[in-house]
Amino acid sequence: MKGIKLFLLSSSLLMASASVFATTDIEGTWRSIDDKTGFSKALIEIKKDGKGVYTGKIIKILPRPGYTPKTHCQDCPAPYKNAPILGLTVLDGMKQKNATEYEGGTILDPLTGKVYKSKIKVSSNGNRLRMRGYVGVEVFGRSQTWIRNK
Repeated sequence: MKGIKLFLLSSSLLMASASVFATTDIEGTWRSIDDKTGFSKALIEIKKDGKGVYTGKIIKILPRPGYTPKTHCQDCPAPYKNAPILGLTVLDGMKQKNATEYEGGTILDPLTGKVYKSKIKVSSNGNRLRMRGYVGVEVFGRSQTWIRNK
């Protein structure tokens, strides 16, 4: 009887620890939320290539009430200059650091044309991520929340 209890306890602990250390993958479709207005801006599809590098492109623009969104990336650097925003790759070069964090990539703001270094932190349930864009030091940047689109 003692052996069975020990086995059950060990099995329970093993399963619990596996769920704590489970990888939260960012592949999928995400709704970006503007950090200044609180409105949804776009749907971004994130994909992982064969080398484990993540990229994200805009697959749908979500205009907020009373605002006509830009259709082209007018102030963007080459090769994005004057490219349509719909279909634009805005997240590039992101790599997984650990189970809930990604780094090493860049994020393009198609409204300003600026490219920032970026980091991602995923919530424990995998349904929200915090996208941090910054120049130089991470402290000097801003964050957006993206919500997994189901």
